[in-house]
Amino acid sequence: MSVLHFDRVSKSYGKGWIALSDVSFAIEDGEFAFLVGSSGAGKSTLLSLVIMEQRPDYGLVEVAGFDSNSIKHEQIPVLRRKLGIVFQDFRLLPDMTAAENIAFALKVTGQPRKFIKRRTFELLAKMGLSHKAKSFPHELSGGEKQRIAIARALANSPLLLLADEPTGNLDPRATDELMELLLEINSQGTSILMATHNTDLIDRVPMRVLELENGVLVGDRARGAE
Repeated sequence: MSVLHFDRVSKSYGKGWIALSDVSFAIEDGEFAFLVGSSGAGKSTLLSLVIMEQRPDYGLVEVAGFDSNSIKHEQIPVLRRKLGIVFQDFRLLPDMTAAENIAFALKVTGQPRKFIKRRTFELLAKMGLSHKAKSFPHELSGGEKQRIAIARALANSPLLLLADEPTGNLDPRATDELMELLLEINSQGTSILMATHNTDLIDRVPMRVLELENGVLVGDRARGAE
């Protein structure tokens, strides 16, 4: 069963800029795929279509039981609760501790206080950061910030985790640790679509690779294929 499906999707902007052209692919339940391409290839547009921040000009985007043709504006927050989103620049709230940043994602969905506390500390433990619960973002390393960002993204048990250049601000060691964590999360059943420029990472981790070039899906290499 597909958690994400693009069916002949095209999206363009003013002055003839074609961001995506006739893109089709599917991400199955429990699958991990890299999304690659140079700057301007269409990765950011594709991710914005997944979260329904934009709608395609042509074609259909189906994600987590919703589709771009029929989803109503008030349903978009419901869709996004089924997704986890991780960014290169972390986007942690600076005036909240690590624990509070994770808990915030649960509070906005109206979860009970006891559940929020239990889930927050469960995720801190999963990230190996229980000892950083009361630390503020400026007191954390880049790798620690990204782990807290991932914990926040996982708080509501998403069907699909979107990672937009999550290793872009990390050193090689933190990058390797983050990839181990993402692969562990994936092995437990969460689908992951990860946009990245890190070709070394792609070469070392034998997962499916979707390649965009000038808005066109020019490659779809299966796991471990040469």
